[in-house]
Amino acid sequence: MVAAAVVVAASLLVDRLVGDPQSRYHPVALLGRFIGWWGVPARYPAGLQRIAGVAGAVLTVALFAAPFALVEFAAPWYLYLLLAPFLLKACLAWRALEEHTAAVVRALDDGGIDAGRSAAGMMVSRDTAHLDPEHVLSAAYESMTENLVDSIISPLFYFGLFGLVGAAAFRAINTMDAMLGYRDERARIGWLAARADDVANFIPARLTGLVLLAYFAAKGRFAPARAALRRDAKRRPGFNGGIPMAVIAGGVGIRLEKPGVYTIGDPERTLAEGGADIVRAVRAATVIFALTEIAALFLLVSMSYT
Repeated sequence: MVAAAVVVAASLLVDRLVGDPQSRYHPVALLGRFIGWWGVPARYPAGLQRIAGVAGAVLTVALFAAPFALVEFAAPWYLYLLLAPFLLKACLAWRALEEHTAAVVRALDDGGIDAGRSAAGMMVSRDTAHLDPEHVLSAAYESMTENLVDSIISPLFYFGLFGLVGAAAFRAINTMDAMLGYRDERARIGWLAARADDVANFIPARLTGLVLLAYFAAKGRFAPARAALRRDAKRRPGFNGGIPMAVIAGGVGIRLEKPGVYTIGDPERTLAEGGADIVRAVRAATVIFALTEIAALFLLVSMSYT
């Protein structure tokens, strides 16, 4: 348990220092290429696509988690402490979220609306070609607030419960959902990944909401954060992503909007004015959750000696 607590802290430190190196040999890049190989619906008859999706999902989780399990269960303690922070860091992306969002803001400021639209298109799946500046920023901050759960809290949560294998299994499920979990020609092959991702994020999303509510309570913004959560969390499709989006929108006092799909929060100020506070909220939730997990791990150690 002490080693796990050290790994949580060290993985976040590694993330802040090195970010997400762009390499075709990054574990998640390799994972993505494997999913891209088997996850092509046209490879299979329509009647076999669900079966292919199940088999592919199980195989993907098993293969991706295998080296993590090797370190978890076979490596000596000193090698575990050396490798585990880097392996856990490969399952999360805190600094990368900030960098991608900052790239959109910078492109919009320096290159104008076309550059902003292009940068936002790298973060979201929606058509950004006709977005105005506020909706360009909304696309970026929606991605950031939603992925607070997917890219940070959930990997830490499953590491705390199941070690490196838990974090790796979650990252494999979440990556499959990101690539295959759409209601188009991928609907059959990606149905298991989409549902598994919903289930896996269910508890972490709600824990994230509680952490954010506590943060905004300390800043005197509990009431609007809670009001937005109760009113707007279900407006976004799915039952997880709307929770952090709504609490942050209400707490910061901004509106997040995907035109024609949903509107979350009240525009007390523009996204340009509130952007820095959105980043601070994501940072605070990450640090608070990590510290709570570290404290829980140490508490379990102390209880084992009583």
